[in-house]
Amino acid sequence: MSELLNLPWHEAKTAATARELVDASLCAIDERNPALNAFLHVARDAAGGMPVAVKDNIVTTGMPTTCASRILGSFVSPFDATAVARLRQSGCSIVGKTNLDEFAMGSSTEHSAFGTARNPWDPTRVPGGSSGGSAVAVAARMVPAALGSETGGSVRQPAALCGVVGLKPTYGRISRNGLVAFGSSVDQIGILTKTVRECAELLGVIAGPDPLDSTSSFAPVDDYAADLDAGIRGLRFGVVREAVSQLEGEVRANFDDALAVLRGAGAVIEEVSVPTIGYAIAVYYIVANAEASANLSRFDGIRYGHRSARAKTIREVYFESRGEGFGDEVKRRIMLGTFALSSGYYDAYYGRAQAVRARLRADFDAAFARFDYLLTPTTPEAAFAIGAKTDDPLAMYLSDIFTAPANLVGIPAIAVPSGFWRGKLPLSLQIMGPRFSERALFRAASAFERETGYWRELPPVCT
Repeated sequence: MSELLNLPWHEAKTAATARELVDASLCAIDERNPALNAFLHVARDAAGGMPVAVKDNIVTTGMPTTCASRILGSFVSPFDATAVARLRQSGCSIVGKTNLDEFAMGSSTEHSAFGTARNPWDPTRVPGGSSGGSAVAVAARMVPAALGSETGGSVRQPAALCGVVGLKPTYGRISRNGLVAFGSSVDQIGILTKTVRECAELLGVIAGPDPLDSTSSFAPVDDYAADLDAGIRGLRFGVVREAVSQLEGEVRANFDDALAVLRGAGAVIEEVSVPTIGYAIAVYYIVANAEASANLSRFDGIRYGHRSARAKTIREVYFESRGEGFGDEVKRRIMLGTFALSSGYYDAYYGRAQAVRARLRADFDAAFARFDYLLTPTTPEAAFAIGAKTDDPLAMYLSDIFTAPANLVGIPAIAVPSGFWRGKLPLSLQIMGPRFSERALFRAASAFERETGYWRELPPVCT
């Protein structure tokens, strides 16, 4: 049965019944999840259909939505997120909710209140984050596809460290209704799959305008799989000079090999400058944390979620409930964001960050005036050891150095497996495109995938 989950989505649907696919997924979860901690909840009564996992900060009926936080430990949503509702309407079956860094704040899934998720290629290493559970679920062949969420790279970065495909669409392409807010101007739902085709097909299911989300776009939903076999001969790819200038060692060699693959497929590759990209991490952590401090104020111990049993006054309800319910990383980011928005500092930090963000967007627009795509590695390194960066938040934040710019400017980007570090840990190529160019992005990613075939490699847990 588990062999069904090694097949591409379109082949699995013809090789087995909907019931058999769900049963195969549930069996794989039972076998592999105890060692990997990818799932926080499993829907054992899931109906037949293509099995999909959902990150546990995207609300679902009938299953808890905890955001991997004790402050929401028993919360069950009365409605489905729009993306989840569209999956169900298309015949997909939600087989479980996946682990994450608490409230999606992290790059390793070590900040989960319910234990660290583990990389299926080496369980002593992190799977990335914050959508680490979703990446592990797909990489370990427990499900063919999963939804994650992105604020600064939280789909692409774990996809890269786990060796799967990860898509961050254009801001507004997928409704955010039902995604628990972290940084509203950068948050998005994203997709993780084994192959590019699966990702393209799933985007076609969940994309589109939503009257329940005023930030969703009315741009027409495309046939995202239409050009997968069209090739990339003559298309122009820009290598972002400032992003790759310090690359060295195996990561640099892997990136150069990826460029050679694209050239061999007929692409035109040249360097391009995006002058402000070096400021992206600083801007991101000001903007996202400022927005997080406002969004998380709703968790006050009164309306829903954890309420401290020790509280005797209204002040204690707020103070004790939040103190007991939130983990250290969430508290750190709330404090940083509150400081950035405080009187006397707003213009110096948040206001200036937004001005640089506008400049970054202009620099990307100028680059896309010359190139069809922009290229960087997805991450600066392969999966690091569990615990290696927990005492150094700044080092952890730099995990998003290549991914955060796309969130700040709202463009689509995709991570595609590009090989292995020391022959055993996945590495990844990031391809970025102009706003609403997902169809073209899938075309390029598919061409690279066809030439390399890394998606067929299985982690040790599956062999």
